[in-house]
Order: sequence, then C-alpha cells, then structure tokens
Amino acid sequence: MKIKSPLLLVMMLCLGLSYSVNAAIPNVTAEGKPFPSLAPMLKKVNSAVVNISTYSTKQAQVNPLLNDPFFKHFFDTPEPDDLQQKIPQKRQQSAGSGVIINAKDGIIMTNFHVIKDADEVQVSLIDGRSYKAKIIGSDPELDIAILAIKASKLTQVTISETLLLEVGDFVVAIGNPFGLGQTVTTGIVSALGRSGLGIEGYENFIQTDASINPGNSGGALVNLNGELVGINTAIIAPAGGNIGIGFAIPVNMAKASMQQIIKYGEVRRGQIGVAIQDITRDLKEALELKNGQLGVLVAGVSKGSPAEKAGLIAGDLITGVDDQLTTSSGQLRSQIGLKSIGDTVKITLLRDAVKKTVDVKIGKPPTLSAADSSAELHSLLTGSSFSNNNKGKGVKVIEVQKNSPAAYGGLAAGDVIIAANKRSVNNLSSFKKALAVSKSSILLQVNRSGVSLFIAIR
Repeated sequence: MKIKSPLLLVMMLCLGLSYSVNAAIPNVTAEGKPFPSLAPMLKKVNSAVVNISTYSTKQAQVNPLLNDPFFKHFFDTPEPDDLQQKIPQKRQQSAGSGVIINAKDGIIMTNFHVIKDADEVQVSLIDGRSYKAKIIGSDPELDIAILAIKASKLTQVTISETLLLEVGDFVVAIGNPFGLGQTVTTGIVSALGRSGLGIEGYENFIQTDASINPGNSGGALVNLNGELVGINTAIIAPAGGNIGIGFAIPVNMAKASMQQIIKYGEVRRGQIGVAIQDITRDLKEALELKNGQLGVLVAGVSKGSPAEKAGLIAGDLITGVDDQLTTSSGQLRSQIGLKSIGDTVKITLLRDAVKKTVDVKIGKPPTLSAADSSAELHSLLTGSSFSNNNKGKGVKVIEVQKNSPAAYGGLAAGDVIIAANKRSVNNLSSFKKALAVSKSSILLQVNRSGVSLFIAIR
C-alpha cells in the first residue's frame, strides 16, 4: 500500500509505537507474581463507604450589634426577633462520608459535625442508590453520630478487633472529599494517641498522612486487610487543603460510643472523681520521679467518689488503665470515657515509687443543682440559668434577669456558650471549671442564631 500523506504515515507510526509499548508492559513481576495492588481489598470495602448529603434551612442573620442593650437603648432599634422574621430563609447543603457498620439493620457511622443542625440527611451508595436517613443518636464530645437507612443488599465493613495498630502501619482513607465522589488515598499511621488539639472533648486520635480533605469526615480509615481502624475526622490545614496531617477517631472509641447510642439513644459516660494534671519537668523533679517516667498526676480526689472508695489519693501517679499505658490527661479521659457507668476498670499507679493496682467502678457524673446554674457558677452570673445544649456542644442560656451583670454585658436567653475564659465549653461541668479561672471578670464566646461573638462581663 502506498502512503501519500506524510502526516498519515507519522500518525500510523505513533499509533503502532504506542501499541507496542503498551503491549510490552508486563502485568506480572519477574518472578511471575502479580504486582501488589489494593484493588482486591477495595472491591470488598468500597461499597461499605457512603456519601452523605445534609440539608438545612437557615436564616440570614441581623447584625449582632442590634442585640446590644446599650445600642438598643440609645438608638431605639426594633427587637432583633422582629427583624429576623422579615429575613427570608436560605436552604444550605453540605457533604460528608459515612461507614456501614451493620448491613442488616442499615446502621451507618459518621461524624456528628457532618449531620449537625441538618433538617434532612441523604445517604448515597456506590451503586447509585440513595436513601433518606434517620438520625439514631449522636455523641458530640467524641464527634460520632449513628444513622439508619432502610435498604437491602448492603455491605458492611469489618471492624478491627485488635488494638495493635502501630506507627508505620499502612492505612487507607476512603471518603467523599470536596463532594467529588468516593475517593481512595493511602498513607501510614504517623502517630497514635494525639490529644490536646481542642478538636473534641475526648481526644485520642490516630494521626495519618493519608490525604484527608473536607468531605472525608465520617469516612473509613482501614488497614490493608480492609478492617476499619478509625473514622476520619479532622485535618490541620493552614492553607485550606491537605498537608499530610489528618486525624481519625480510633475504632474502639467509636464502637463504644455507637453501642451506647443504639442501646440508650445517647452516650452515658461516667467518671471516677479525680482532678488530674500532666507531669511537667518541675513536677518530675519535685516528686523525685525517674527520668522518662510517664503518667498522669492525681491532683485531688472528690469526696464520696469511686476513686476515693477505691483508695486513690492526691499525689498518686496513674500509669495505666486496663493494662494499657496512660501517658497524658487527655488519654486518661478517653480511657475512662470508653467505659459505661457501672463498669470496673483496673488502674495501675505509682505511690511513693511503689507500684499498685486498684479496681475502680465507674460512677455517675455529678449533676449541677439549680443554685449551680447561677450564683454558684459565678457571682457575675447571678440571676441567670443554664442547661446543657441538647443539640451539641456548649451550654444554653435559659434566662437572663434584667439589670443583672450578665444582661448589661450583653448575654441573652437563647445564646449557646461555646467557650469561657478562652477554654472550650462542652457542658455545664466544663463551663463551671472554665469560670473558676477568674473571679473579677468573665469572657464568653457565644453562638447567637448562627453568629459567633464575644461577651465580657465585669
């Protein structure tokens, strides 16, 4: 055959060369074995990871200045509630991920912040099916929520039963970053037991460099066997994207929370009644501890508490719980937080350089009385009342009496206090601790109808 066009000849040669190169790439190693691939494992796991879309209706907000009592007094502005009613509502949508834990009952685990304030939750499967989900319950302090859908032919992920995850283990993150659809990224376990980040109330994170981005929240972190080892939750992202520092909730913590949510509709955490603090260099020297000694110092023991009944005293150094090392106060809180009220834990401690082991029964957390809601919380809050925020973290303001310091400071009924004196507020108990920092003034960060603002009370 005679080729008249030089261009056609070049195209044919290129096509032929491309075909030859592709055909020459072997699909096996020199030993005749298939190349390593995660594909077989992912075929089993991918269908157990879902995309979650949430829908909420919010109103555009009026200027927070209109809530200031001094501003209203001098400018005679209308009540913010009257203005709010005239502002049209806006429909909002956000995306996240989830993991099917129980295929038979359609149980799905995700992050609480994925479904927080949602009016409607929609779950999409990898095969294209979509279902409206019911929120069974949530654990805002751990950032876990449990959903349920009515669907057949679901696939569930296998939960890892071992706690032997180690730094350097390979892991795979699966989720829905930026709403793109299901995406798989790989990495290793960069660190374990990360706490003190101020992300959640209970922190004992797995740190990984597997790419986690907005939308991955609630997705699966699995090992190379396809077993669930964590729930992807947060990232450190100064520029808004992944920089290789992501965090996942360990599956044993998430599972313990899930079991209580399914059983009770909520998580009923207990306490042992100790005040604790981390060991500093100065404390090590003062307590004459060995170089490199780790643990958590018992700073005080509440009267009548489970800890007192078990014989713990101030000055004890807690080094382990249930044969697991305890190296920080955040880790100890998480270890106790995994347990239910009535459970017994074995605490290992050092007292005067002598190792001891005691059994402590988890007790109910103390409740605040009506008086605690105002004057006993802080003298500047006299005449105000508060309750735990049943929609998530924080403390809700129930009432603020006129002409009280709180009213003059700008606090109003309906506000949700999320921080006090630069300390996060998860509930009434943490609110009380944060207020104890200063007797002469209070700095509050509140959420008012979706707007965050600071209030100083003196």
